[in-house]
Amino acid sequence: MNRGVVVTGASSGIGAAIARDLAARGFRVFGTVRREQDGTPLEAAHVVPVLMDVTDAVSIARARDEVSRALAGAPLAGLVNNAGIPSAGPLELVPLDQLRHVLEVNLVGAVAVTQAFLPLLKAARGRIVNISSVAGRGALPFMGPYAASKFALEGASDSLRREMLPFGVRVIVVEPGSVQSRIWEKVERWDLSRYRGTPYERVLQRFRDLALRSGQRGLPAARVARAVAKALTVRRPPLRILVVESQLGYRLMELLPDRLMDWLIERVLWKKAGNGR
Repeated sequence: MNRGVVVTGASSGIGAAIARDLAARGFRVFGTVRREQDGTPLEAAHVVPVLMDVTDAVSIARARDEVSRALAGAPLAGLVNNAGIPSAGPLELVPLDQLRHVLEVNLVGAVAVTQAFLPLLKAARGRIVNISSVAGRGALPFMGPYAASKFALEGASDSLRREMLPFGVRVIVVEPGSVQSRIWEKVERWDLSRYRGTPYERVLQRFRDLALRSGQRGLPAARVARAVAKALTVRRPPLRILVVESQLGYRLMELLPDRLMDWLIERVLWKKAGNGR
């Protein structure tokens, strides 16, 4: 009997890589998409596309019912909460509607989907994998909206993991660094016009350039897919799986005192861009 797994945000990038990898490993994968045309490539990889918007309660309930009917009593072994959106900008000036939207998608959406599928997961003693980010471990300047959503997802994951202990449902967090993805196309098209004439104008241009270079050197999405497969299949999965080029290097960097990190960021970002203060 094939075990079912739901992967949200499977239309492209990391989500598509996860869905295809799990299908190749023999899982019965349901990949959620927001547009019907995005489901065609998934079908070619033996992934069942399911229409769902993580910010729409009716859409989530419909998707849950569709998956339940398709499983017809087979176990739902996993839920991978991958759907998410990027967001950046100086917190002094970022539109509050933008902040609310990224929290609604990246945090509230993940909780809403989890609530909907938990009865199936509890019945199968399945696993929940939340795709967080290194931005959920430490926040860079201008990444406040996105980092806030991922810090919150980390906290929610800890609470949920401890709440699920009596039910045998495991909760694992996967924390990717820079990954090659179409998300960088959105970064390249980032409209900086609203910050023109502010002290942030020049430094934001430099920040975008640095982010794009980081994305171009990013890890392949297949690395994240392998981490998710590990979270779903090993007998005793790690509670957090960090997906970066060098775990040792990253963990050593995390040991730097906050004041030293602040000094380095000011030197690399602000001073080289020219301080507009």
